[in-house]
Amino acid sequence: MRIGLLTEGGYPYVGGEGGVWCDRLVRGLDRHEFDVYAFSTGQAQEDAGWVELPPQVQRVHTAPLWVAEADGVVHGRRARRRFTEHYGELAAALCTAAEPSTAQKSGTAQRRGIAAEPGTAEADRFANALHGLAELARDEGGLVAALRSEQAVRALERACRAPGARRAAREARVPDLLTVADHLERALRPLSFDWYEEDGLGAVDLCHAASGGIAALPGLLARHFFDVPLVVTEYGVRLRTHYLTRPDASPAVRSLLAAFHGLLTAETYRAASYLVPGNAHARRWQERCGADRAKLRTIHPGLDATPFARVGEDRRPEDREKDEDREKQERREKQEHAGPHTLVWLGRVEPAKDLVSLLHAFAEVRAAEPGTRLRIVGRPSGPEGEAYLGHCRALAAQLFPDEADGPHAVGRNPVSFEELGGPGAETTADVHAGGAVTVLSSVVEGFPVGLIEAMFCGRATVSTDVGAVVEVIGGTGLVVPPRNPRALAEACVSLLRDPERRARLGAAARARALELFSVEQNVAAFRCLYLETVARTPVRRPVLDGAGDPQPFAAPAEAHVPGHWTEPTPRAVPTWAVETPEPVTETVR
Repeated sequence: MRIGLLTEGGYPYVGGEGGVWCDRLVRGLDRHEFDVYAFSTGQAQEDAGWVELPPQVQRVHTAPLWVAEADGVVHGRRARRRFTEHYGELAAALCTAAEPSTAQKSGTAQRRGIAAEPGTAEADRFANALHGLAELARDEGGLVAALRSEQAVRALERACRAPGARRAAREARVPDLLTVADHLERALRPLSFDWYEEDGLGAVDLCHAASGGIAALPGLLARHFFDVPLVVTEYGVRLRTHYLTRPDASPAVRSLLAAFHGLLTAETYRAASYLVPGNAHARRWQERCGADRAKLRTIHPGLDATPFARVGEDRRPEDREKDEDREKQERREKQEHAGPHTLVWLGRVEPAKDLVSLLHAFAEVRAAEPGTRLRIVGRPSGPEGEAYLGHCRALAAQLFPDEADGPHAVGRNPVSFEELGGPGAETTADVHAGGAVTVLSSVVEGFPVGLIEAMFCGRATVSTDVGAVVEVIGGTGLVVPPRNPRALAEACVSLLRDPERRARLGAAARARALELFSVEQNVAAFRCLYLETVARTPVRRPVLDGAGDPQPFAAPAEAHVPGHWTEPTPRAVPTWAVETPEPVTETVR
């Protein structure tokens, strides 16, 4: 079949978030065709280029979300009237929509843990206005100038001042209106793209949005114009992210933007054939945001286990001297901090990872097991991460003064800060190979990919109970409350003192990761979901015979699959009909 893959700031760009997952999915489903529709998030991302695309990617359409490209469209009086009507309806839906906290807590369905269905008058009003704007953009050639015009700001102002508007909307001032109008212009830019034609998204059999929010908007329009089924994958619920952003904005801005993204999410969840959360944590958020449980299909992200096979199939650290590969073992033993009494932390350095609690916990571990060392491997995430890394270095120097064996020896700190690619940390597998226990100390975590990598390596883990950690671990590691250094230290000490338990937990963790979190299971699950979605979708382009009657099996499923069976083959002809008969000659005497 032909899949329209919708991405925002990810695949096929080299530096895209989530691009690795999309690339593995596309390469795994090599019997399908893919048309990629990608949003770029910046000039640097576009300059970095694309990853190497497999042959099943037939076409790639890109569009920037970070800049508005002037389309030169000038609307006439009738088009301006249509725009004012539809944009005003959309703004009115934002101003009258209930607050997220109120909407999510009302009704008996909420008390049962099921979100209320998005069938309110505001949701219908929003959907009709969105589709009206999309039809106007399709008829007139774009809405770039209209969305940036004074006409849009005035329509938003009238909606905020109209009777029935919420208090937060009524209190919006001119700077607030300009901020909201600018955000809406950015969010509605996909309406002006030329993707919604018969030879564009109308030609695909299924749209797959790699995330919610703006990335799913082209899928909504393909559903509206051509009845193309939509599948939405959310490894992190985008609506939750919008609720947590703009903490310094005014109440009016926060309220209106939260209403827009809430209504867009409700419409996406309503129109999608299936919603694919990446874990139970994301699934619960989708249900709270209005998703229908009948549409939910949990599919865990797939990771490539091959780079970790050597470490995962190896023996535990204290028995490595018996390994058959002596050369690699000697290299490990020469590493400065490797050994059976080493704790490993691996990830992005940022405040959400709570390395401060980890350092305080390690102080207690060091008191109980003096020979233990801690390796912190990772790069800072932006300027905030740089400042946080400096704070952690200073705290480590304060908690653990450099130790020396004698008055004339040079000491060293038991805590090391490293980056991947450096000595002893060439790859992620090498980092986990150099330690006995992998530690995760986060206070906020989505789906812990680094934890799964440690499980592939067969390492025992100690983690904080955040995000989807418990779902991933499933009894193969120790879990402690977040921001509790003493509990973290006690769990680490218990594993350091019990090598047999570490080995058992590591083996169980590797078996669980191979069963649930491999690329193979992820690709197989999406293959079945694609087939189920198309099988439940009515035929959109019936094939007619000469008499005008439909031929339901005239275009078989394999018609879109590249291969020799799609090429016309000559009709078989018997050899006696092909060979030219020899002429009969008569002998003249």
